[in-house]
Amino acid sequence: MNFSYCRFGSLSLVLWLTGCQPATVANSGQGLVYCAEGSPESFNPQLVTSGTTIDAISQHLYDRLLDIDANSGDLLPALAQQWHISPDGLTYRFKLRPNVSFHQTDYFTPSRYLTAEDVVFTFNRMLQVEHPFFQTATEYPYFDSIEWRHRVKSITALSSDEVEFKLNQPDSSFLSVLATDFAAILSAEYGAQLVAQQQKPLLDIQPVGTGPFKFRQYQKDVLIRYYRHDNYWRQHGDIQQLVIDIVPDNTKRLAKLLTRECDIAPIPRLAELQMFSNRPDFKVEQQTSMNVAFWAFNTQKPPFDRVEVRQALALAINKPNILQAVYFGQAEEATSVLPPNSWAYRKQNLVQSFDPVKAKELLTQAGYPDGFSIDIWAMPVQRLYNPNAQKMAELIQADLRAIGVKARIVSYEWNTFRRKLRQGEHDSVLIGWSADNADPDNFLRPLLSCAAAVSGSNRANWCDEQFDQFISGAVQTTDVAQRRSYYLAAQQYLQQQMPLMPIAHSKRFQVKNSSVQGVTINPYGGISLVNAGKTP
Repeated sequence: MNFSYCRFGSLSLVLWLTGCQPATVANSGQGLVYCAEGSPESFNPQLVTSGTTIDAISQHLYDRLLDIDANSGDLLPALAQQWHISPDGLTYRFKLRPNVSFHQTDYFTPSRYLTAEDVVFTFNRMLQVEHPFFQTATEYPYFDSIEWRHRVKSITALSSDEVEFKLNQPDSSFLSVLATDFAAILSAEYGAQLVAQQQKPLLDIQPVGTGPFKFRQYQKDVLIRYYRHDNYWRQHGDIQQLVIDIVPDNTKRLAKLLTRECDIAPIPRLAELQMFSNRPDFKVEQQTSMNVAFWAFNTQKPPFDRVEVRQALALAINKPNILQAVYFGQAEEATSVLPPNSWAYRKQNLVQSFDPVKAKELLTQAGYPDGFSIDIWAMPVQRLYNPNAQKMAELIQADLRAIGVKARIVSYEWNTFRRKLRQGEHDSVLIGWSADNADPDNFLRPLLSCAAAVSGSNRANWCDEQFDQFISGAVQTTDVAQRRSYYLAAQQYLQQQMPLMPIAHSKRFQVKNSSVQGVTINPYGGISLVNAGKTP
């Protein structure tokens, strides 16, 4: 990859990549600049759970077998035109769309269209230890958290355009898994080229997909540059070049909007939305989103291994105060990990949601009458479920002081933060989750299962056999009423055990230049700019 760059200016980095600065791209009408809050960890969605990374790469570079209807949450055909499920629920067959082109780049020229071989290559990578790319990654956090190698028995190409998945047991969430942003389809031909070149790690660094844009350049903490994929299989907008301008500082992102160096900025601070709402040259968009912000306790560390301590800490926190001070009223208090618009949502009892006196009593029962000291890790970036983790941590810190608990607020650079979090170095952490589909399993299994504790996406490091039985029972039946009964029981059990404290379900916001067309907020998954265009 060819990178060159110049010096920092007051608001932005002056770049000299392919002879075009981001501000020039934004003003050209041929390009679009999306100001993101952080750098991606990888260019392969199989390897991440970070929303920052998914927003930057998944729907721009890749397609999936299935898509999700943004209005209804229903599954839609994508790379798979048709699918069939056997009566016993153990066999899934997919008929692939014809004439789907992979990206042609400086480092790869495809010789054929998408085939079943590519689907087998993609998913066997995470299934078979003998796969040539299995060990080029240290983990597959989402797929590990849902026990992919336990769920799937085999994946077979029945013909060039038909692929078959055989499962070890019925799984009513399986189709939803294949529609997530993590289930991006890779090129087997590109993989074979890298094996021959002894360059296997490049599969996740120099990406090749079938999506609306193809990879061109990346400068860590500066930008990502994509070019239009002219042979894309479905209609897409007229943008020739897409730049993901990486601007961690919210004030600088908004400044770039005002100076037209940026066309779209996600996750604006809610206190600043009014400024853009009153201007005709900008448009503020919002959407009720499937997400949850929570405070997770590392249950592998004392005193968080005591349920009374976890219950006490949850009772000590004034969540309505957080909703006002952090979300400015643009969020709903969370009483469950599942949001209220989930069909399996169980509204919990709010009577004792804030009770410092009861919290103090529980600490005494647990053997901590004088309290203790803890760390609260606060994300250094904004996410749609938590626009200001530092402010939230400060409010929690003040609430804990009232029950004798001293809290120190900790943060790191985003990628370092996530790495240390996966290694379980935290006491507690303010983080969250955004759903990739409407299935309740997409919240509960990646966040709280025993498998997720091993993979690193379970931030509470909580493994409970009873909880795992609830969520396993739910996916082994297709009867919605039975599934819901399992999920209701799981949520009630979580309220008792409190491995994490749900805080808020936030609305999702973005600000864009009024000339930008064809870009809307999807309540499921990452950002899609496939239909983006700009008026003169």
